[in-house]
Amino acid sequence: MGLTSSLTNAVSGLRVNQDSLDILSRNIANSGTPGYHRQSLNIVDYNSQDSSYARSIGTRRAFNSSLQAYYTRQVADTANSGIQAAYLDRLQGFMGKPGTAGSIDTMFGNLQNAMQGIATSPDDYNSRAQAVAAAQSMVETLNRLSTTIQGMRQETEGQIASNVHNLNGMLNSLSEVNNRMLDLGMTDTSRAALLDQRDRLVSSVAEMIDVRADYRADGTVALMTRSGVGLIDNGVSTFKFESAGNLSPNSVFDPDPAETKVGKMTLTTPSGLTIDLVTQGVLQGGELGGLVTLRDKTLVEAQEQLDEIAASLAMAFSTNKTAGVAATDGVADGLDVDISNLAPGNDVLLTYAENGVEKRVRVVNTSQAQDYVDASGQRVIGVDFSAGATAVAAALDAKLPNLDVSSTGANNLRILDDGALGKTDVRTAVARSSSTGLQGAGLGLNLFVDQGNSAFTDNLDTDPPQKQGFAARISINPAIVADNRLLVQYEVGGTLGDADRADYVIDQLNKMQFVSGGNPAANTGRFQLSGNLSELISQVVGFQGSTINAAITKSDDRQLTLDTIVDQMESDYGVNVDEEMARLMELQNAYAANARVVSVVKELLDALLAAM
Repeated sequence: MGLTSSLTNAVSGLRVNQDSLDILSRNIANSGTPGYHRQSLNIVDYNSQDSSYARSIGTRRAFNSSLQAYYTRQVADTANSGIQAAYLDRLQGFMGKPGTAGSIDTMFGNLQNAMQGIATSPDDYNSRAQAVAAAQSMVETLNRLSTTIQGMRQETEGQIASNVHNLNGMLNSLSEVNNRMLDLGMTDTSRAALLDQRDRLVSSVAEMIDVRADYRADGTVALMTRSGVGLIDNGVSTFKFESAGNLSPNSVFDPDPAETKVGKMTLTTPSGLTIDLVTQGVLQGGELGGLVTLRDKTLVEAQEQLDEIAASLAMAFSTNKTAGVAATDGVADGLDVDISNLAPGNDVLLTYAENGVEKRVRVVNTSQAQDYVDASGQRVIGVDFSAGATAVAAALDAKLPNLDVSSTGANNLRILDDGALGKTDVRTAVARSSSTGLQGAGLGLNLFVDQGNSAFTDNLDTDPPQKQGFAARISINPAIVADNRLLVQYEVGGTLGDADRADYVIDQLNKMQFVSGGNPAANTGRFQLSGNLSELISQVVGFQGSTINAAITKSDDRQLTLDTIVDQMESDYGVNVDEEMARLMELQNAYAANARVVSVVKELLDALLAAM
């Protein structure tokens, strides 16, 4: 090898060394920078017959597209479960743990004990006052929890609006990065910095909404949701959120855009197509997906369960029962049922045997055409009682072909078995009506009332149904607050020593059965309550506790998975300072060796020139 070749080789080595030192110093300087990807130098050796030298041909940035795609998906899933767990953890704090002061089961237990105190000493003013106070505490707890839930739903709307604003900004920034990546005159350093910025933006977008990223050879990226809706490619899609204002228990999502009472979130593509993200089920992850689930499902279900408790509480106190009277017609036996006092929402409970198998039917006074089997196995039939007993009998006779249902008067139903055939046997028929007054209207009393001191009858024909949002409206009848003797005196001038009303209410609280949710087919995925009031409350407390714990566990599991991926990315992408320092020593030694070659060549050339 000649002196010129040696000099060329050494000088090229010095240049490569300098480029390597520049990248090494950049790696070390950014070792703690989030989203920075380790860089290295691409070096090519050139060999010819007369010489050989090294040359750098650009920077290589650590990147694994498969790992990055897995990370992006996990970021969206973790953000989705994390936001839900955060809200539900707060809800658990508001509801309290079972048996703790202020929890709904504790409030109900206090009310039961207070009613038992009245049954023991109905003439004791303090016992009655304690019952009124316990009822007020129960009402305040239901009102407070309803207000809390609606406040949390309102928060989700505010956070959705903020996230949509931020998301639009991120997508526009990502579009700018894509445009800059197409600049062929960009330096390697600038290009690597832009790629880091690109990946940080994709990660931030994934926190908001589930995305799939398509990384292209020119450094640009295209984004779409998992459901296939494009976010950024040949243009940028724009998100929009229209708030519904203040939310109440009646503010619920409806697939019909004209009927929905919550905020609408839409996406407009570069071509001008507008998509309703919630109605069309586009959101499958990210914070936005979690917030929508909370607003439209999780918190709504919590409110519905409170409404069930409030409705059951009101009905347990106010329901009067009128048993059917034995009736016969030839060889057919059955019962006559008085339906004169049945308000909309009130019902008749019928039990009969068919071929030895017991059948249970609940006939509800409603204009809605209903016929289904509820979660307890009881058949529910909706009939409009305002049409008169004859029309009610005809409707039931068609629904129950093995029984003979007829009307024997303006407000009387006669339900008979099949007589000589002996296949059916009518066992019980009970009309359940809501008390219309505090005295002279039966043992039931409307201690718990709706807005305007109106009676709660579970009317299904109002819009919305009376039960919806009742936990936020329930209150104590002011007449009983003013005169607690009404808890005992169910007849005008009755004695204060009579415990019949208290005993009746206690029996109702223990034995009256409730089933939530209506038609199970229309409430797929919803937890349906069934049992007496105490069991309903226990089921609600247990369900909310298990839901919250499941959400927190799911969030923790996803966070653990994300941490594992991040560790892998740190291993693949991150800067190991110890390795970089060892590399620095190698570069220093190589630099010194090349510099020594240059120095020796210079000395030889000087000696050669001096000898000429």
